[in-house]
Amino acid sequence: MARGWESKAVADQIEEGNSPKDQTRAAPASAEERARKERLDSLLLSKSRLLQQLERATHPAHRDVLMNGLKAVEQQIDEL
Repeated sequence: MARGWESKAVADQIEEGNSPKDQTRAAPASAEERARKERLDSLLLSKSRLLQQLERATHPAHRDVLMNGLKAVEQQIDEL
């Protein structure tokens, strides 16, 4: 009996998983590079959170605080 397309897809995935990994992958990142990427990800997340809060803020003093925080985060991103 012929295998259905679903069985063939599963068999292909298993075979692909057992094959040697592609040699063109980049070397593992150093600890410093990983830390830098984690820091950048954290800063980008903070920036998006500040932008969301800024959209909802109505009080001028609160908006000023958020803008100052946004400027500080953007400066840190630029330094990275």
